[in-house]
Formats: sequence, structure tokens, C-alpha cells
Amino acid sequence: MDKIRRNERLSAMMKILSDAPNQIYTLSWFCEMFGTAKSSMSEDVDILRGVAENFGLGCLETLSGAAGGVYYRPVVKREDAQEYISGLCGQLSGSSRLLPGGFLYYSDILSSPEITQKMGEIIATEYFDDRPDSVLTMETKGIPVALMTARALGVPLVIARHTSKVYEGPAVNINYVSGSSGSIQTMSLARRAVREGQRTLIVDDFLKGGGTAFGMMELMREFNAQVIGSAFVMETADPPRKRIQGEKSLMTLRIQQTEEGETALVTPADWLTEKE
Repeated sequence: MDKIRRNERLSAMMKILSDAPNQIYTLSWFCEMFGTAKSSMSEDVDILRGVAENFGLGCLETLSGAAGGVYYRPVVKREDAQEYISGLCGQLSGSSRLLPGGFLYYSDILSSPEITQKMGEIIATEYFDDRPDSVLTMETKGIPVALMTARALGVPLVIARHTSKVYEGPAVNINYVSGSSGSIQTMSLARRAVREGQRTLIVDDFLKGGGTAFGMMELMREFNAQVIGSAFVMETADPPRKRIQGEKSLMTLRIQQTEEGETALVTPADWLTEKE
């Protein structure tokens, strides 16, 4: 193989690292790939770290020691997150998307890979330091954002279902009270999906009363797993008290009465407007 130039190495390294967030690559692995000395690879990492920071592309972290190396985190700055979510709020506000029961149509938003990836990175930024082992969501609308969050964190996605599936083997089933409808529903999760003692982050699309989220927390207790946080794409301002506490939602939905009828006011969550 011809000698690889530095600009080629830098491009390849950034592609490899950004495609696998939070996965550690040793310098020796890169040295073998590019046929380069460790000193040169260390300089390359420093260059990439500066580029990522200067252009808000995330951050490169290094670990020392025998098991050390370099890994990429798709960190989103708080002001950038607020600006992005504010743009989505503008698209979602108004009367055209309102649905009966105080809900909002935004399936088109949740179906966009570009948007859900950004949402996942914003949520992941808030929970990197809590070191979750998995991301838990409830089928089905929350799956895209939860998957992108899991990707940004570099952990598996776990999906709770309304009914157990034969192909998933033995399952744990619990009953919970839906916060939106008040009805009793069933939540199921395969026994092999979560290990005892794991740290889990709950991610879902919508939070109204908090019944489903509370059910997921109860489900994790059955597995002796720890819930380190919960995040949602959107929550309603009413009711103000949910069945869970400490959640972080990206947007808040308020239903306002006007002369023309009901309209939706969607705003960025309060924590997004706070300085880091």
C-alpha cells in the first residue's frame, strides 16, 4: 500500500470514530491500519479534537493505560440544542396539528432520521456522565428517538411491548395504569433483554400523566435494574404533576383557547434555556 497522507488519515479516523460513538479505539489499532507511529497518531487525535471543538461537531476523548484509546462523543452545546428545538417548536405550534384529547400530530417529525438523530444526540449529551448501560422505550412511536439516543450513547436499545412475543423467549409482564386514558394496560419485556444491576435510561416520545413511564420504572425494578433518568420528546404542561419526577423533555405542549378555537403552543423545555 502506498504511504497514506495525513489528510487521508484524518478523514478516515473521523469517519470511523463518528460512526461508532463512545466506542474506544486504541492508537495501536489505528497505527496498524495506517502504518504510522504512535507519536503521529497522537498528533492526529489532537488535530481532530481541535476541529471537533472549533466547529461544534462533538468531542474526542482519550483514555490512558493498557485499555485506553480514543472515542468520539456527539456532544451538542446547550445553546445549539435550544436553537434547534426552537425551530421544531415553530413547526409544531398552531391549530392544524391538534388532535382530540390534547394530543399533537408529529409523527412526520419522529419519522425523519435527521431530526431524530439530532434529538437523540441532545438527550445523550445530558446523560453521558451517568453511564447508562441501555436505553429503554415503549413501543412504538418512541422507538426512533430512543434508537438514536442509544446510538449516541453507544449502548443497546431495549423495547418494552404490550404483549410478549414467542420469539423473544420467557418474559416479565406487569400491569400499569395509563396516565392519558386511565385504563389498565400490560407491559412485557423479555427476561434476556436486561441484566440485573444494569443502569437504564428511559426515552419515549410523549409524556402526559406519566403512567407509561412509571410502568417502565416498575418494570426495571422487576429486573433489579437502576433507572438513571428519563427523557421525552414532548410533555404536556397539564397536568403539572406527573407520576414521575426529574424527567427531561425537549418540548412542552400547552393548549390555548383563542377566538378561533383551540391552538397548540409548543415551546422548548425550561432546562434547555438554562445556562450550562
